[in-house]
This record gives sequence, C-alpha cells and structure tokens, in this order.
Amino acid sequence: MEKAKFLETLIKERGYNLKSFAAECGIPYTTLYGIIKNGVGKAGVDNILTICHHLGITVEELDTLTTGTTTRPEPAEEPGFHDIENLIARNGKHLSSEEKLRLIQLLSELK
Repeated sequence: MEKAKFLETLIKERGYNLKSFAAECGIPYTTLYGIIKNGVGKAGVDNILTICHHLGITVEELDTLTTGTTTRPEPAEEPGFHDIENLIARNGKHLSSEEKLRLIQLLSELK
C-alpha cells in the first residue's frame, strides 16, 4: 500500500478527518491534504515526523508497514493520560450508557 494512502487510513481509523487531524498535529490542512493526495515522497521530513508521531508510529514503521508487512507493530510505549483522554473525547460518543458506566466503575477501582 502506498504510504500516503496508509496514513490516510490510519487517520480515519483514529476517528479524524483530514482537517481535524491537521489541527491536532499543528500543520496546515492544505499541507496534509497535499501529502495525502501527492504522496509522502515530496513532503517535508518535519511534517512526516509530526504526522507519524501523532499516529503513534515511527517513520521506519511507516516504511515497513507499506512494503508488505501485514501486522502492525506494538506501540513503542504505554499510552499516557492525555492519549487516553483524547481517545475517549474522540470516541466516547459512540459508547453505550452501559459502556460509559463500566469505564467509570473501572476508573473508580484503580488505586
């Protein structure tokens, strides 16, 4: 799979559209759009590093994942509070009331 298409897929899997992901990364939407439509090869290194960082992958993993490897690597580190907070903020609206209550219960049991 081509790198730009793979990045677009990861962005969408994480609940973003291109505009919201660009804002999350702090890069102009037009820059991200250009990378997705024209390919990664002509993009600035800093932009690709930023995009990969916000997707939780390295540039090396991007290369490996788009050249035939079918499995995704394990995250390099455990997600932190802000990662979990962002995930819940983006995807919490899709949870049922029971699932939300279960999350609250699990959090209240942590010591």
